[in-house]
Amino acid sequence: MPNQQQAFESSFAMRDGPLMIKDIVRSHWQNPEFAFLSACHTTVGDEKTPDESIHLAAAMQFSRFRSVIGSMWSVDDEVALQMVSAFYANLVNGSGRLDCTRAAVASHKAVKKLRRDKVPLEKQIVFIHIGV
Repeated sequence: MPNQQQAFESSFAMRDGPLMIKDIVRSHWQNPEFAFLSACHTTVGDEKTPDESIHLAAAMQFSRFRSVIGSMWSVDDEVALQMVSAFYANLVNGSGRLDCTRAAVASHKAVKKLRRDKVPLEKQIVFIHIGV
């Protein structure tokens, strides 16, 4: 849930309560590399300050995540499933391990698959990549 007044008070709605961005920032995770935020509007900032990019995806980057995928508007659940499946199939490197430096390429290839599957354009381009 975005908090436009206090960006680090923004949170992700989880089953057992909100996961606050400030708690993620304060965490001591070793080298957090990648986050895929498939919820709706995770890259949407405040309309009053459009030149500032404070949103959930940016907050994840401030929290040391090297690479983040987020959504610009509402996400169709079926398309999200297709996107995530194709994305992770392309995030694996030659040794069979997930490699966050492949996130931009994996995102591009996943969108190309959506296009081949005749998914409407506005549903293909919901997700953006931020970072390495």
